[in-house]
Amino acid sequence: MDRRSDEFLLAESPTREAAYDDPESPFIPTFRTKPMASVKGRKRPLRTICIVLAAVSLLSFGVVLLKPLSYLDIDFEKADVYPTTFNSQSYVQGPPTQRFRDNLRNDTKYITSWISAGWTNDVMTYGNLIYLALITERIPIIAKFIPSHVDNSAPPFAFGEVFDVPRLSQAIKSPIIEWHEVKDSESEVLDDLGCWSLWESVQKTQSHPRGSFSLNWLKLDVSWTRTPDWVKLTPPGVTDSHASFWSLATLGFPEARANNLQSTNYPSPQHQVSLPPDDQLLCFDYLYYMGAQNAWEWESDYGPTWRFVGQHMRWNASLESLANEHARRAMNVPVNEPTPPYISIHIRHGDFRNYCNDVPLDQCFASLPVIARRVAEVQEELRAQKGIEVTQVIMTSDERDPEWWSGVRALGWTWVDYTAERTEEIYGKWYPVFIDAVIQSNGAGFVGTHGSTMTTLARRRVESWHDGPTRVVKWGSPSADDH
Repeated sequence: MDRRSDEFLLAESPTREAAYDDPESPFIPTFRTKPMASVKGRKRPLRTICIVLAAVSLLSFGVVLLKPLSYLDIDFEKADVYPTTFNSQSYVQGPPTQRFRDNLRNDTKYITSWISAGWTNDVMTYGNLIYLALITERIPIIAKFIPSHVDNSAPPFAFGEVFDVPRLSQAIKSPIIEWHEVKDSESEVLDDLGCWSLWESVQKTQSHPRGSFSLNWLKLDVSWTRTPDWVKLTPPGVTDSHASFWSLATLGFPEARANNLQSTNYPSPQHQVSLPPDDQLLCFDYLYYMGAQNAWEWESDYGPTWRFVGQHMRWNASLESLANEHARRAMNVPVNEPTPPYISIHIRHGDFRNYCNDVPLDQCFASLPVIARRVAEVQEELRAQKGIEVTQVIMTSDERDPEWWSGVRALGWTWVDYTAERTEEIYGKWYPVFIDAVIQSNGAGFVGTHGSTMTTLARRRVESWHDGPTRVVKWGSPSADDH
């Protein structure tokens, strides 16, 4: 099975520049006005006075409208912004069944896909799946997260235990269902299913569908049909693995589906049954590499998956509360005091060392002073734009060198000590990864690592959820982050 590193973009394009680093200053236009004719000695008619008074009234009303929302004294955290409620049980026949198809409604169409790239990339994959569901007007069925960067002995983890599914469903105005709500997780029935194999059409190194352990957990025996080559986002000669959202979407409608059923078909591995792609449950092998206009659109401000889905994927309340407790203890916040604003950092080294080539690691990775310079920029921006002084800094990293961590401490920064917290022992092996992501997302500002998709999501969340300043540290040579 092809299992790629989590949270890594550079593997597909080593020379790729970050789409966004430092935010640009907004353009502020300057308007020149023509000099007004002298009105000295002239009397203003009644009509003019009335116009002036009306303008003043409108201006006053406009001032009220444009005052900060705090002026209205509304608690938007509690306000029901999205009044529509979607009960997932209304979109299946009933409780989970032994065979998934027995629980699908005859009047409803669904869509699903699976994961195999590490947790952060899997989150992005499910975001792409949900966006594809929106444009095909289908209901997404989301499988559990499977371990990759955590110990393989860790059990699958439900999507709804990480993200607030009711809130997400309300925000996108569409129901979302999880696989364990459709098929009994303890079922031993091996279900037949016909799906589209996208992976073969967008890359040339592997001539088979993208595998996923999710299929084993779900007891699905899939017969694959290769998608047509025109689903690829970039021209055939371009080495890139992205597919087009709308090209794939056409396969969810009768005409395009019927016109492409003659594509290469593979019998299912267990039952050796050849099936066409299912019409009621549209399914694809792998949806990580997706775009509307360009590759890597999660990096871009216009990216549709982030705009219409990703920004609404807020944390499950229990997980967020647990992460906040860890962050407070890391900062030594007294019990009776509120959580102070902090700057979160994500520095990835780990497998990135494989891309340093002949450059020594201490010259390849950005030094702590370089990272501190970016932190200072974020602090200054918070000071200038929001009038707050943020001194607390929380580091998250996969670095294992004790001397490096001593340097972090010398800067006055802190981190969550998961060993001392006994986090894995108490909550499970998934939780350090989850808690790191939540802490990163809740910084008043954020500093991350170029090329990491974990940084991409943290940056997007801080900018969108907290209107916070962010920076991305470049690496690869001693001068990589010079600016």
